[in-house]
Amino acid sequence: MPAAPNPYGADLSNPDSFVVGVPHETFARLRAEAPVFFHADTTAPQPGVHRGGERGFWVLTRFADVRRVSLDARTFSSERATALFPDFVEEALPAQREIMLNMDPPRHTRYRRLVNLAFSPKVLRRAEEHIRALARRIVDGVAPRGGCDFVTDVAAELPLQVIVEMLGVPMEDRHRFFEWSNTMIGMDDPEYAVGPGVGEMAMMQLFSYANELAVERRTHPRDDLSSLLLEAEVDGEKLSEHEYDSFVMLLAVAGNETTRNLISGAMLALTQHPDERARLVRDPGLIPTAVEEFLRWVSPVMHFKRTAMRDVEIGGQPIREGERVTIWYASANRDQDAFPRADVFDVGRTPNEHLAFGIGPHFCLGSHLARIEIRVMFEEVLRRLPDIELAGPVSRLRSNFINGIKHMPVAFRPRP
Repeated sequence: MPAAPNPYGADLSNPDSFVVGVPHETFARLRAEAPVFFHADTTAPQPGVHRGGERGFWVLTRFADVRRVSLDARTFSSERATALFPDFVEEALPAQREIMLNMDPPRHTRYRRLVNLAFSPKVLRRAEEHIRALARRIVDGVAPRGGCDFVTDVAAELPLQVIVEMLGVPMEDRHRFFEWSNTMIGMDDPEYAVGPGVGEMAMMQLFSYANELAVERRTHPRDDLSSLLLEAEVDGEKLSEHEYDSFVMLLAVAGNETTRNLISGAMLALTQHPDERARLVRDPGLIPTAVEEFLRWVSPVMHFKRTAMRDVEIGGQPIREGERVTIWYASANRDQDAFPRADVFDVGRTPNEHLAFGIGPHFCLGSHLARIEIRVMFEEVLRRLPDIELAGPVSRLRSNFINGIKHMPVAFRPRP
């Protein structure tokens, strides 16, 4: 009988290990006993990185190690084999490297600079009143019903509406982006992966939509991100069609998927910790602090991958050039060495220097926007629906990448 892929607990290469929730017990054991661990990969039989005849990847679970790798893009590359866990065949890598997520500095820095201003705190502060109006309209829509699917009716709507407006996409088309995003992120989930190649098909449909939008914006430019990208230049050259498409895809998917799952996960945490929810209802001034605890506790992006560009040592373990290194934010954010009482959900926790947005060159571009959306949504939900409770089982995303909730029925007293 072959050895277990992870003798410390759950098989982290298998999305099945995450269907019932993040395997925090496994991460706790790894932090304590094997914080830099070479994990067998049970999901990808094709040739790849081997160590002693075994295909696998390094798992980094401690806060300090995740931080170190994140800050050292010269040694740990996002571009060489992408920042995503699956190994892409060599022919697919050039297209993947057109996505900013899969670039290294200085190229990454030049592309990021194109849209930095649109996501700056100064610009977004001016947008907060409008974001709040959208949030109120969303809560108004469910309040008289006495119940809803919190994910699709509430959590998904605000980030989706905000990002399509920023891109210049008509509001009535937002659910097309919702479906494309679900399909691309949920390629390991049977609810979304209903057939072979559906993820690639969703991506091509999104690219086709982006190209149609580009044709219209070239003729009639507006004050939106699509027009900005079409006018932008990198090293004196306009973005290629694929670069433009990839930018729209990254903004559309990252701009709604992660914040939606954070809001859903935070609502679940509040229903599971009624004393903490009561604190927020009594004192809404705590909500900005609570937002940081939501981010730490949920960690909607559980990990990213890097590739070692040279032989290096971490935690006494020699890592060879070319080997895959996964950095687990979901574990780092529960590290007792970084967070006192790390396993306690505390909406008043401060300081709270979590890594939910990453750190270093790839620090989340939309962090300021996400914080506003999360804060505003909970200010409105807890003000209008303070008695909101779970009303049925929670359906989780089958993924070892995104800590996602697909459906979460909730109930509350109907309000006009």
